[in-house]
Amino acid sequence: MPLVPPYIESLRPYEPGRHIGEIQRLYGCQRVAKLASNENPLGCSPLALEAIRRSAGQLHRYPTGGLELREVLAAKFDLELENVIAGSGSEGIMSNIIRTFLCDDDEVLTTESAFIGFQVLARSRGVAYRTVPYRDWHYDLPALAAAITERTKIIYLANPNNPTGTIFTRQEFDRFYRAVPERVLIILDEAYFEYAQDNPRYPDSMHYRHDNVITLRTFSKIYGLAGMRIGYGFAHQELIRNLLKVKLPFEPGTAAQAAGIGALADKEFVHRTLELNARGLAFLTSSFQELGPRTVRSDANFVMVIFDEAAEAARVAAELLERGVIVRPLGAFGLPHCLRISTGLDEENRMCVEAMEKLLAGRAVA
Repeated sequence: MPLVPPYIESLRPYEPGRHIGEIQRLYGCQRVAKLASNENPLGCSPLALEAIRRSAGQLHRYPTGGLELREVLAAKFDLELENVIAGSGSEGIMSNIIRTFLCDDDEVLTTESAFIGFQVLARSRGVAYRTVPYRDWHYDLPALAAAITERTKIIYLANPNNPTGTIFTRQEFDRFYRAVPERVLIILDEAYFEYAQDNPRYPDSMHYRHDNVITLRTFSKIYGLAGMRIGYGFAHQELIRNLLKVKLPFEPGTAAQAAGIGALADKEFVHRTLELNARGLAFLTSSFQELGPRTVRSDANFVMVIFDEAAEAARVAAELLERGVIVRPLGAFGLPHCLRISTGLDEENRMCVEAMEKLLAGRAVA
């Protein structure tokens, strides 16, 4: 019997985006625009930073397991404490969902080329992992509903979706939900919720509160706290009660919890981020369309760029790196002919477009 199960041996570990210092060393770039990881280019909220500083005097004490943050979130969203969980990023909670609810004979159902973090977590459990193709780069909810079997335990939906940036609408989700048995757990990954919430067609899961739906959100994106690893989830109290049995008892850490509470209070920072992102999305999308590559309309903080061939996408990504622009190749997601490009500061967006223009000059793409 092998020491490592075959389903672990065959996994490809999650590979984070390239970092700025690495590119500076490799290519001697003085300026580097990191547009690969959907981070907030403004940094994080000043209120979050101040909360981190205040928490420093308690770092010798064990954390409270996110209790204070759960209380703040419950008040903010008009929930009971028992409906809220906090963890080390939304992926930390996602990992606990996999461990808590999946049995050996169960299966997971989602779209092709889903968020790579979920792919790794779900496959690490060794259960059947089934997918249906995108429909015009959107979740094909009717096809997903038709693919449910007696073994289906978890359906994963990201809205907005990573890496396409697309959403499914209220009407589409309502029709889908009516076709899902109560025994099936739906994970609604809303990591990019804040970027889409003003879209009138967007189905904010807090307006539903179904018993078999777990909503996941994060402080890593719009709140700029990716380095703190802090996220949260909402669900029926029975789901949360069982998740709390499995999660690490002192997760999240003291500073991360404080940062999250501080960030929630900073509406001005969120407003500035949304303004910058809207400007960046419009600029990147229109610029790429003029240059030739196809793009997908995004409701998040990134644009997916589509090339005809995987080799062309890989070449563009590599040559952008040499010019100090870090973007995300999507081969690991299952989309080797695509790149995901985050919005940055205005000057970073211009730097990306100018570099892309030089690369694509005189070449036929997409």
